[in-house]
Amino acid sequence: MDTDLRWVADQLEIRNLLARLSHLADAGDLDEYVDLFTEDGSWEPPADTEPPVRALRGRADLLAGAHERRNAGLSGPGTFSRHVVTNIALVRTGPDTVSSHSYWHFYEKTDGIQEAGGMGTYDDEFRRTPEGWRLARRVSGLG
Repeated sequence: MDTDLRWVADQLEIRNLLARLSHLADAGDLDEYVDLFTEDGSWEPPADTEPPVRALRGRADLLAGAHERRNAGLSGPGTFSRHVVTNIALVRTGPDTVSSHSYWHFYEKTDGIQEAGGMGTYDDEFRRTPEGWRLARRVSGLG
């Protein structure tokens, strides 16, 4: 495939991955959610969240963290919350790696008059795997 077309296809796959992550975090299957990360994937939440959220490393830890957030009522089915990721800027960093910077918005009470629950940034690193593109590292910031 021509390298320009390959880059366009890679960008589309990564953008779909980001959308799917949000959909699954809000109301989907958590095993499928975790499968969108690399085996050694990590997520570093903003430092000043209330309640505090811990950094997660590896699929098992990412899955446990997702269950913790759902059990605490922070996200997931029945919480009427939604994650929105926007202004995604992708940069190829190698033949099988891409980084991105984007904004996240978190909305609550989506069953009525929505409220902004927060916003911030994601600095993500993606890696091409035999299964396709996967999120290798996410660093979340506030503001």
